[in-house]
Amino acid sequence: MAEGIRIVALAGGVGAARFLRGLVKVCDPATITIIGNTGDDREFYGVHVSPDLDIVTYTLAGKVNASAGFGLEGDHFSIIDTLSQFGHDTWFRLGDLDFSTCLHRTLKLKEGASLTDVTRELGRYFEIGSLILPMSDGPCPTFIRLNDGRRMHFEEYLIRDGAPDNVSEIDLSAAKTQQPGPQIIPSILHADVIFICPSNPVVSIGPILALSGVREALHRTQASVVAVSPIVGGSPIKGPADRLLKAIGVEVSARGIANLYSDFCKGMIFDEQDVEQLDAIKKLGYQTSVLDTLMVDQAKSEAVALEAVRLAENLS
Repeated sequence: MAEGIRIVALAGGVGAARFLRGLVKVCDPATITIIGNTGDDREFYGVHVSPDLDIVTYTLAGKVNASAGFGLEGDHFSIIDTLSQFGHDTWFRLGDLDFSTCLHRTLKLKEGASLTDVTRELGRYFEIGSLILPMSDGPCPTFIRLNDGRRMHFEEYLIRDGAPDNVSEIDLSAAKTQQPGPQIIPSILHADVIFICPSNPVVSIGPILALSGVREALHRTQASVVAVSPIVGGSPIKGPADRLLKAIGVEVSARGIANLYSDFCKGMIFDEQDVEQLDAIKKLGYQTSVLDTLMVDQAKSEAVALEAVRLAENLS
């Protein structure tokens, strides 16, 4: 990709991190701005946890727990284990070093720093070559409502309750009332290329798109917009995207993802297992690329990122 090209990536957690670890190797990291989902953010044990921002940060720093896809490699759980012994509910497992990151974030926020400020500082601390930005400085919690009427934070749904099937509603109302971070809209409008990472389209990309002005900016931008499908062979690579897509009436397929993004996105990468959907996706106005999108290692991440760059160049 030509020098000076400005790249923006809309990102969730694990799937985005695997794509981004490839992107920063095939493009100059300094040209990449990552807009991270904060709909998963919540206070645990008195500290502000930003799961998706931290997964991306730790992955790009080469410090992520690779087997889990989140947390820090070699971390211990003395704090959580001790809290459990004291009788606290510890279904959200936060490692000691991870806890330190979150405690630092909490202390800085209490001192008056914005989440954008703290996220940029953490990026410098972990020596991330790209700019990572939270989607908003305001609280944007995502809530899930089940068929039995229970309403819960997304982390409770996912981790505490194991992502049950009986979802009736995904509540993004908090994100809809918040403004994007100060650099979000300008980054989108001035980008040359925008990648929609292979993240959960409902609760990772969805909250970013729900913010005031973001979808409109994606309509206005002159950037080439390329999405990487998180659905392979009719199932999500990771997480409960299938249950959540069904809850909002979207087909669990690459074609369903293409429909969801079709108002602003014109390039799409999807897995070779879904090649029979090629014609249907092209009829939606997409230029496409089909390959193995299971980014099981660094080499596969780089291959998918290279193909995403090639497709974006063809769109320009």
